[in-house]
Amino acid sequence: MLDVPWPASTEDRPGRRAGPPGLAGWCLRVVRSRLFEVAIVVLIMANGVVLGVETYRDLGPARPVLQWLEWVFRAAFVFEITVRVLAYGRRPQDFFRHGWNVFDFVVTVAIFLPGLHGDSALLRVVRVARMLRLVRFSPGLRTIVAALLRSLPGVAGFLALAGVTLYVYGMAGWLIFGEAQPEQYGDIGRSLLTLFVLLSLETLPDLVEQGMALSPWTLVYYVSYVIITVNLLLNILIAVIVNSMEEARRLEMTERLGPGYDEDGDGVPDEVDRIALTQRLDDLRAVIGELERELRIDRDDRPPRPRRDPGEPATETGAASRADRVRTGRRPDGG
Repeated sequence: MLDVPWPASTEDRPGRRAGPPGLAGWCLRVVRSRLFEVAIVVLIMANGVVLGVETYRDLGPARPVLQWLEWVFRAAFVFEITVRVLAYGRRPQDFFRHGWNVFDFVVTVAIFLPGLHGDSALLRVVRVARMLRLVRFSPGLRTIVAALLRSLPGVAGFLALAGVTLYVYGMAGWLIFGEAQPEQYGDIGRSLLTLFVLLSLETLPDLVEQGMALSPWTLVYYVSYVIITVNLLLNILIAVIVNSMEEARRLEMTERLGPGYDEDGDGVPDEVDRIALTQRLDDLRAVIGELERELRIDRDDRPPRPRRDPGEPATETGAASRADRVRTGRRPDGG
């Protein structure tokens, strides 16, 4: 569901069923509805389909229809942003506290800038950026994007190490193969390009064959390069990204355990729901413990009960009354 947090103060937080009155309450109900979320996802996907169709040249009479659909998408996305902002009630500025909300607002409003009219390339870039809004509706995609952003410091260190390694091997390749293979190692630029393409290992057989024709010792150059760059460095990059993804997942779980988080959208934070559930479990344990003690006393201390005649009516015992309270959910104090 769309994230529309409410202030932490008790006075401003809506009740379990009721929301804020007036227009803000209606907008809040719309934003929290599943139908609204599905409709926005369908519009974003339809916008992507229209963008793909517009890449064909011979559209004929379909081009005006596509232009009309583009204005429909603009109006729909403006309505969506307006409703989501109004859902914050007296604090519309809280809408911009979330990064994805800012991104949605920028992508929606940027298309109305004076310089983005007609069929410019920048306008197409903004329209394509709408497809990225699908990330907000998928928790898995949000985790991946958060992990990529958190991995940027580690990736920067990896790129520095990879750049130094490629430069060293590029200079060594120029010294070894510069005269024999000028097309691949004629200068440092060609050497770096050859080694970068070699990361895919597709050109490795041809380069090894050409190097073996020059000297068998060139095999040491290619084997060491493959071991250090293709295996070691790429595995380091994968480890950095995986570690960042685990950190993003732990951060998301921590946010869900924080105060004020309401995943089910019932107006009561999940922390309060957990406290109420714990209290009910404690009451149930107390009832069960009292019932077990009474059953133990009845079994150990009371004399044997006389056999009851079939026609004699049964009387309710204390243990039976406790069992009845467990079935009906009543508390021992009558609550």
